[in-house]
Formats: sequence, C-alpha cells, structure tokens
Amino acid sequence: MSTEKKNQAKADRIKGKVKETVGRTLGNERLEAEGRAEQSRGDARQAAEKAKDAFRH
Repeated sequence: MSTEKKNQAKADRIKGKVKETVGRTLGNERLEAEGRAEQSRGDARQAAEKAKDAFRH
C-alpha cells in the first residue's frame, strides 16, 4: 500500500469518526450519516490498496 494512499484512507476514517461523533453529540443525523459514509470510504480505500498489495507480492 503506498504511503500516500494509506494516509489518505486513514484521514478519511478519522474525519468520518469526528463527523459522526459531532453529529451524534449535536443530534444532527445528517452529519452523523456523513461521518459514517466517510469512514466507509476510508475502509473501502484501505481494502482496495491491501488487495493491490496482495497481487503485487
């Protein structure tokens, strides 16, 4: 997994977690849902990079 893409995936997951937590705290369901979606994108990006790495080795 390239370092840049790995960091980008981790950043998506962290931003998503923050949005989800803030949304839950404020009672903002839309912000909470956006946070969960962002976390999912980060997870998917990380899984894709791991799959690419598996085929390279």
